[in-house]
Amino acid sequence: MNQAQTALTDALVAARRGNRTLDATPWLDTLQTADHAYEVQDAVAAALGWFGAAAVPGAWKSGGGSRSATLTHAPLPPAGVRPSPADFSDLALHTPGIEAEIALRLGQDVTPAQAVALDHGNAASVVDAMAVSVEIVDARWQDLPSTPALLRLADSQVHGALVIGEWKPYAALDWASQRCETTIGDADTVVRTGTHPLADPTWLLPIWLRHLTRHGHTVPAGTVVTTGSWVGVLPCRRGDQVTAEFPGIGAVRLSV
Repeated sequence: MNQAQTALTDALVAARRGNRTLDATPWLDTLQTADHAYEVQDAVAAALGWFGAAAVPGAWKSGGGSRSATLTHAPLPPAGVRPSPADFSDLALHTPGIEAEIALRLGQDVTPAQAVALDHGNAASVVDAMAVSVEIVDARWQDLPSTPALLRLADSQVHGALVIGEWKPYAALDWASQRCETTIGDADTVVRTGTHPLADPTWLLPIWLRHLTRHGHTVPAGTVVTTGSWVGVLPCRRGDQVTAEFPGIGAVRLSV
């Protein structure tokens, strides 16, 4: 990494350790490419000891706004990945939001050669299970809407925490008719049907796996990835009780 990336890494690490947020203004020109952002991602994780000696972390987020968008990826700190029902009241959150998603789990090791050979039509063959999940998104940036995409990416793609429901065997579904029902506190339930941004949660698998294997590592069986929000980002507050259900797949509950 260059000197500017190192300084950004130090600032993000200090923000996490101090449970505070950063003004993005001094860092606007720090990152020129996604590779630069991923280098900072990795350096922050190493400084905080999130993954120990693991070559490939066990849980990830991946996705994008559409199939024509550049997909982004981030490994998730294990301490914030919890089974449903989950209580996150111990976490320091700043401006949290809720994303209701489908998580996928690899049923086999995937080597770099296998990742290169996968395409959008056959990638689901490496998945053995799926589950409902909710990501709490949260940022180390003070004004997230105005923060450039590369700075968000460097900050673990603004990940806060993740709850995962009960795993069930993966099956290709009619995703266009799949319902998603999300309730936050006393607000009305948000109901969406067929709103996955990539139309099929498995579509991102080849791109995600090539990212994970780009340094020659094999991705182990059991690795988990969340695949994109069906509801955008719904605002929430500390203490909110949240439920998300995908009828026919499962449901999760959490306390923010």
